[in-house]
Amino acid sequence: MAAEMALSHRGPHKVLNEAELEEVAHRKPPPRPSLRGYLRKTRCSGSAAKSLLFRFLPFLRWLPRYPIKDWLLGDIVSGFSVGIMHLPQGLAYALLAGLPPVTGLYSSFYPVFLYFFFGTSRHNSVGPFAVISVMIGSLTESLMPSEDFMISVNGSNTTIDEERRDAARVELVATITVLTGIFQVALGLLQFGFVVTYLSDPLVRGYTTAASVHVLVSQLKNVFGISQGEASGPLSLFVTIIDLCKKLPGTNVGTLVTAIIAMVAILIVKELNHKFAAKLPMPIPIELITIIVSTGISYGVNLKEKFGISVVGNIPSGLKPPVVPNMSYFGQVAGNAFAIAVVGYAICISLGKIFALKHGYKVDSNQELIALGLCNFLGGFFQCFAISCSMSRSLVQESTGGNSQVAGVIASLVILVTILKIGELFRDLPKAILAAIIIANLKGMFKQFKDLCTLWKSNKVDLLVWVVTFIATLLLNLDIGLAASVAFGLLTVIFRTQLPHYSILGRISDTDVYRDVVEYEMAQEVPGVKIFRSSSTIYFANVELYAEALKKKSGIDVDRLIEKKKKALKKLKKQQKKLEKEKAKRKKHAEDGPGVSVIELSSEESGAPSEPTLQSLGLPKPNFHAVILDFSPINFVDTVAIKILKNIFRDFHEIEVDVFVASCSVSVLAQLEQGNFFSSAITKHSFFPSVHDAVAHISRERHQASVDHSTRM
Repeated sequence: MAAEMALSHRGPHKVLNEAELEEVAHRKPPPRPSLRGYLRKTRCSGSAAKSLLFRFLPFLRWLPRYPIKDWLLGDIVSGFSVGIMHLPQGLAYALLAGLPPVTGLYSSFYPVFLYFFFGTSRHNSVGPFAVISVMIGSLTESLMPSEDFMISVNGSNTTIDEERRDAARVELVATITVLTGIFQVALGLLQFGFVVTYLSDPLVRGYTTAASVHVLVSQLKNVFGISQGEASGPLSLFVTIIDLCKKLPGTNVGTLVTAIIAMVAILIVKELNHKFAAKLPMPIPIELITIIVSTGISYGVNLKEKFGISVVGNIPSGLKPPVVPNMSYFGQVAGNAFAIAVVGYAICISLGKIFALKHGYKVDSNQELIALGLCNFLGGFFQCFAISCSMSRSLVQESTGGNSQVAGVIASLVILVTILKIGELFRDLPKAILAAIIIANLKGMFKQFKDLCTLWKSNKVDLLVWVVTFIATLLLNLDIGLAASVAFGLLTVIFRTQLPHYSILGRISDTDVYRDVVEYEMAQEVPGVKIFRSSSTIYFANVELYAEALKKKSGIDVDRLIEKKKKALKKLKKQQKKLEKEKAKRKKHAEDGPGVSVIELSSEESGAPSEPTLQSLGLPKPNFHAVILDFSPINFVDTVAIKILKNIFRDFHEIEVDVFVASCSVSVLAQLEQGNFFSSAITKHSFFPSVHDAVAHISRERHQASVDHSTRM
């Protein structure tokens, strides 16, 4: 209470400019990096090695303190529930990626198990994800189209050699996955986890919504039971839709009915799971039930032979030895692998941060990038395709009592049992069922269309980013669409820094607070002082606009006034030269004539001003005598900005207006020093810690000047 009283009744404080403040506060010189300092930081020691080990293997930190009694049962139930989801989704997303179903099971086992050792999120369920799978699928279809694997049968008929095609695609995708992992690990080691910040939330949501449309269209051929060519590149989505419409008369009715029944059943039960989530101990595994029932019916009725319904086919049991990827593909797929790496990480870290915030723990963004990269890199050697994090599985892992990465280990063991013993039983599973599972799981993605209404009310620029991303991804396909979307997102940032809000500030009565005079009725301009603020930092792209806005907001045409002053000075010089010539003539005449003494008065004695002023030149004087630049929003300046700031000081000095800078951060001050901004004309005495300090200094100087003037009078 006493402290509050002291603050509220404190007297006027001493006004210090930056030069005085540095002397009083003893500002430290900026640290200079040295080789010795760098070597000291990187010096190996026991504690440094331990810290590094715990950082790259987070399980060593939390596993010894794992509360078995409190968490183990929840993790077992959660892991079993997620493992049951992994089985149908792994098979389905492998189909989406254009790969044999068993690769989906591998991708649900190896990366999930590895994440236990390297991951920092306790609730993320890594594994196959629809958006990543369709990105891989578009790549396999463009580089390894089925038409390249046609073989003749009986000399006349041709068919696709699926075994050779699948082997070639698996090799290609394994290479993409390894390269994706290399990109992610490299970015993580270089502390580039922030790269995902260039993918704003509206961009990611618009992109995933458009990707969902690609997923839906890619699965319609399996729903209608028709054979369709594989299009790739820009506008491939619309080519596929047109081709599909042409082939609709050849729809396999049995396949269509199977897909519709499965889709309706899955959607209804998922809705019931959501509605009765609080009462159910675990969600009803409708996807697993669907594939078991449909496989049984397909085997018993022989749907493939009787109705021509396409089935999954042979699923080999057991694990395969690691295979070194074909590095000759690296050049072809590098760009796509980088896009997959960034998108996969963006989805993973966004979900991880949501759960971490909800449950009160931290997720290391760089370590997550390394963890995801290692899962992909090592998984690629075992015929896995690139993985990310699934929202549906993560929500189930959280809601069923999952507390740690142990749930992921349990889920991977469920898949391991499936791969070793059960997988081969699903050879009669209709592909239409997998298509139905994929489409049913897109429901959450399509709900993102609601963002349009929300963004329309909250932020039109974010709405534009969402719409442009969605359209670009639909038109240009997933890889080029992502690049175009990121470029557009960055352009919106640049445009917003180029078009900030410029304002003249006024003081709110009886306070030290200064606000925009247009937005606040009680904010009054300080007489004779213009306080100018920009809502953005200043750099080469907007500093000229900053200078123009300052001159415009000041209420006078500074450049025109300077031009008039130059013309007046030029005219004055001509007059002075003329007078000097006349004086010289008079002096000569005086010397030739009778002795008359001529007394010459100096300019000081004659009362002529030492330097012409606007008033003496007959020019209008500005109605203000000082400008304060509020630098509180400025976080950096470049060489172009420093040059223009010098011009601002020079131009206003020409029209007899002093320029001051307020609230300049130490880092910006250091950049100004390095850029040789300060000189005899511009010193740190013009810089003040706050706007109010600058105003107080100007008022004191004006008062002192008026006192001195009255004393001389």
